[in-house]
Amino acid sequence: MDIKRILLWAVFLFSMLTIWNNWNVYNGKAPLFGAPPPAGANLPNSPNASASAGATAAASAGTPAAGSPAAASVPNATATPTEAPFKSEDVTITTDVFKATFDTAGAKLKRLELLQYQETKAEWLGDLIMDKIRGTEDKGPPKDVVIFDNTPELTYLAQSGLADPGMPALDSGFTVRPGARTLDNGDTLQLVFDAEKNGVKLTKTFTFKRGQYAIDLKHEVTNNTAAAIAPTLDLRLVRDGTLPKNPRFAPNPYIGPAAYTDAEHFQKQTFAEIKENKSPLAKQSNDGWVALIEHFFVSAYVPAQNTPRENYTRPVGDNLYAVGSTLRFPSIAPNASATVDATLYSGPQEMEAMNRVSSTLYLSRDYGRTAVVAKPIFWVMDQIHKVIGNWGWTIIVFTILMKIVFFPLSAASFRSMAKTKQLAPKMQSIRERFKDDPQKMNQATMELYKTEKINPLGGCLPMVVQMPVFIALYYVLQLSVETRNAPWIGWVQDLSTPDPYSILPAIMAVAMFLQTKLSPAPPDPTQAKVMMFMPLVFSVMFFMFPSGVVLYYVVNTVLSIAQQQLVNKKLLGEPKKA
Repeated sequence: MDIKRILLWAVFLFSMLTIWNNWNVYNGKAPLFGAPPPAGANLPNSPNASASAGATAAASAGTPAAGSPAAASVPNATATPTEAPFKSEDVTITTDVFKATFDTAGAKLKRLELLQYQETKAEWLGDLIMDKIRGTEDKGPPKDVVIFDNTPELTYLAQSGLADPGMPALDSGFTVRPGARTLDNGDTLQLVFDAEKNGVKLTKTFTFKRGQYAIDLKHEVTNNTAAAIAPTLDLRLVRDGTLPKNPRFAPNPYIGPAAYTDAEHFQKQTFAEIKENKSPLAKQSNDGWVALIEHFFVSAYVPAQNTPRENYTRPVGDNLYAVGSTLRFPSIAPNASATVDATLYSGPQEMEAMNRVSSTLYLSRDYGRTAVVAKPIFWVMDQIHKVIGNWGWTIIVFTILMKIVFFPLSAASFRSMAKTKQLAPKMQSIRERFKDDPQKMNQATMELYKTEKINPLGGCLPMVVQMPVFIALYYVLQLSVETRNAPWIGWVQDLSTPDPYSILPAIMAVAMFLQTKLSPAPPDPTQAKVMMFMPLVFSVMFFMFPSGVVLYYVVNTVLSIAQQQLVNKKLLGEPKKA
């Protein structure tokens, strides 16, 4: 028998048992050998660890922990009970527009439920169908929209605290003052939190107002130390980087951080760019706001104007990202206080609601470079809606107004197209005569245009002039929260989601086909075939678009066909077909 091999195996097994025993002890479990650890032992991740952490917290707050060197010099220090660990609790505020839940750990807003906005009918119907397929219990009526949340499905929080070491921070334990929790009869409601650490007291006061999604937020720091302090306030929005999937493979609207300053204007930075440290937002500023944008809704911190701040974005955890601002308090003398004011807006991207907070917050409706045109377009549509009261009919009336405004340009375009159609026999003759010489064919064609006084680009230029307006209108209809869950007639009960029965896209495909047939065919047979397939290609896109956008294009196309017929029959005197 090899005695050396036996000894080596014995040493190996003893080492493994020792490591396993130490691992159990480290994690607070019973040891394999001997008595269990003392009840007061400081074991990480064990129940006693929190007690030890409480003693450490007590020491950092000025109270020596029992058994520490500092406690040994204090009479009866060992008799001082260990400070209990902080136990957080939820505080819920209910107003007429939302239900807000705060966590006393950090006095953070961890859930915000909008009472006047429910999930879209398409989302609700889709979930209902899936419940039927799975055989699970029906989910019931549509649920309220939730902005902030702290669940495995979504982490989205509004935090604030002091960024200086040894002061009440983002995750410090706060106490909440007693008071009303429901906005019943009055127009305002306040929620006050307090936290103190090392002689520095932070008081957060949230003020809620009837009918408003804006929450006034006051941070007051009281200096109970012997020296002057100038703490830094951190206003932070935190969200995970998981983006929802859109139905029907429609393009996802932007979801992510954004900021505005008068110097740099509106800026965005995706979660991927934050992770890779690309395209940072403007940092130093005395104005503006930081926000997290999602389709139809926005959450934004808006500090008081002319207050120096530094904006930032950064990863703060696994798939967690923060956008925020840091603001410096003025120097606070001992036994003195100072305040910093800000507004937290969290709700729908309604123009009037956002304008009450900041004249630039409307830019969170990301119209892109079309904002200069899109904003007046929405204003006109909003005025029409105030009279009509239905966004579907508003879109139709606005489309008719647009056709009237652009009638001269459209008429010029259709006139050019109609004249080109009249020249079809001559064009065909030129193609047959010079089919083997493309250069001479082009020369003869241009000479014919010159003789007949036709601009070959006459049918395109008027449409090019109108394109910025059409693109801006698309963004308005795509991003306006006013069309969310807004019905038109019959089957169209939500103009912000695709047509559930695809009736409007089908009508659009037929209308585009008729418009193509009425337009002059391109000289090239291949181009002519491509033009005939274009309605089918575009109809696929329209199946994915919100029904409000498709409704606009349907009405616009039908009016264009009528206008084209009017030009053909009236302006050019084209005889009616038998």
